[in-house]
Amino acid sequence: MLTSDMASNWPAQSLPSSNIGAIRVAAGLVQGLVLYLLYQSFKAKAWPSSEPLLAGPLVLVWLIVPILFIASIGALNRRQLLTWIPVAAAILGALGAYDVWRAAGPGAVASPSNDNPSNLTGQLIVVCISGFFIAQSLVMAGAGERRRIASYPAYFETAWKQFVQLSFSALFVGVTWLVLLLGSELFMLIKLDFLRQVIGESWFVIPMIALAFSCAMHITDVRPAIVRGIRTLLLVLLSWILPVAVLVIGGFLASLPFTGLEPLWATRSATAVLLGAAAVLVVLVNAAYQDGAPDVAAAPVVQGSVRVASVLLAPIVLIGLYALSLRVGDYGWTTSRIVAAACLAVASIYAAGYAWAALRPDRRIAISTTNITNAFVVLGMLLTLFSPLGDPARLSVASQVARLQSGKVAPDKFDFAYLRFEGKRHGHVALEQLRANFQGQDAQLVRDKIAAVQKMNGPVHQQADLLAQPVPVRLSENARVWPKGSRLPASFLTTNLNLLSGSPYPACLRGERGACDLVLLDLTGDGKPEIVMLGALPEPNAVVVSEVKPGQWRPLGTLPSSLAACASLRQALIDGKYTLAAPVMRELDIGDMRLAVRPHWEPELFTCPD
Repeated sequence: MLTSDMASNWPAQSLPSSNIGAIRVAAGLVQGLVLYLLYQSFKAKAWPSSEPLLAGPLVLVWLIVPILFIASIGALNRRQLLTWIPVAAAILGALGAYDVWRAAGPGAVASPSNDNPSNLTGQLIVVCISGFFIAQSLVMAGAGERRRIASYPAYFETAWKQFVQLSFSALFVGVTWLVLLLGSELFMLIKLDFLRQVIGESWFVIPMIALAFSCAMHITDVRPAIVRGIRTLLLVLLSWILPVAVLVIGGFLASLPFTGLEPLWATRSATAVLLGAAAVLVVLVNAAYQDGAPDVAAAPVVQGSVRVASVLLAPIVLIGLYALSLRVGDYGWTTSRIVAAACLAVASIYAAGYAWAALRPDRRIAISTTNITNAFVVLGMLLTLFSPLGDPARLSVASQVARLQSGKVAPDKFDFAYLRFEGKRHGHVALEQLRANFQGQDAQLVRDKIAAVQKMNGPVHQQADLLAQPVPVRLSENARVWPKGSRLPASFLTTNLNLLSGSPYPACLRGERGACDLVLLDLTGDGKPEIVMLGALPEPNAVVVSEVKPGQWRPLGTLPSSLAACASLRQALIDGKYTLAAPVMRELDIGDMRLAVRPHWEPELFTCPD
């Protein structure tokens, strides 16, 4: 028999495969049971869901830690396992608690909502899954070689094995669920609904998903040849996309001297697009490079594309850095710009390392070193961004408030709504401090704007100031008013078009070029004309607007689109060849409500009379 000291240092692989499988299945069942109990507590609003600072971290820990345990049980010995799993749980718990805390206002604790009872943000869950995928690969590769920093082939093998395992485990869960749905439909054919009822119950669904996932993780782990074959096929296919990406991105960079950078800046999304291009190059270069072994066979065109792509990465990242610096200089830091800066920092390491590799006869060491270095950098970056140290909400709030206090942005132009809805707890604190401490001639204006923002129910109300300001109608030169010689009412020309946003009014009312006809006629019989607005193809709409109160125009409804699309009908209306007919059926007045009989619905046939 083994002594306890000997057993604690033996690798887990020394256990029989059946024992490892049983442990993994048990872990999946426990995970499913705990998640089900948490779900029930959220439904009943009982403990621990009544304590968001506890409930949120518990959800995050039980979503991820059991999967880490299932993956580790076949690779780490007992001592390593008892070290790694508690550390991972502690980190996840701390990140979850901070995420819930920052979402609440000052002096308050977040309360669970129906849409998101755990109060965890989706970004944190995605980042934790990605970050711990990287961390698990580093830990398992190091344990396999008994080194703190393993060799690059070990990292490559471990990471790809985990990726394929997780992907096929998710696929296995999906197929299992489809089979259960099929079975329920088969039983329904003979009037038995027990299976349909069972698969609709949370006590079955949640544990079933966890159990199926753990079983799939074990099956893929004991069949390494299958995993390796799938990985090789995927990498070969991806490597052949690299020459295409090099041509496209190289052509884009070659065009910039002729087009200039202004069209790029006009998109207002240049940094995000450039980061996407950089990510594509990094992924495809690594698909061709694989584990860096000299015997990896690759066609000459792919090998050449690796060198070219390694060089192209640098200008892509430099342009992205320049684009971001311009936006920050003009508008300060925001959450998205801080995240973009972090991504560009990682991309810069790739660009420098790969450019160095392209200039070396043997590029294997440079690429391997760059990839290993960036794995640790990414982990550090993620921990920083989702902790108090580098919280983008905190940093962006400080940047925006500094711009206001320094006079770089006037109080009437400052986006106070950003502080409330994007700044999380830090934004709420900043608004209270500005209300109490802002000095100067604009102090009252600042307080009024803060009071208005604090009455908003959600970010959608950020358009309130826009709706409050009149936006004059700007007719294009192709807008025609009928009958001939008529003029549009002055109150319509000064109306707020944002209040007409519920109707598809013609492009000519947006100041855009395009033909449209505006026909004045009294449809309501009140002696004041309504306006029938006829758009042109490709928007052949017919919208009726009326002045419901002095100076207030609102959409009344629409006429069939054939009126605008058919030249004969359109011209007849313009020429006045129409009559106003009484409705076929009268309407009912019941109390304060008027009810109209709706005709039987028939699809509008887009045809014109001969």
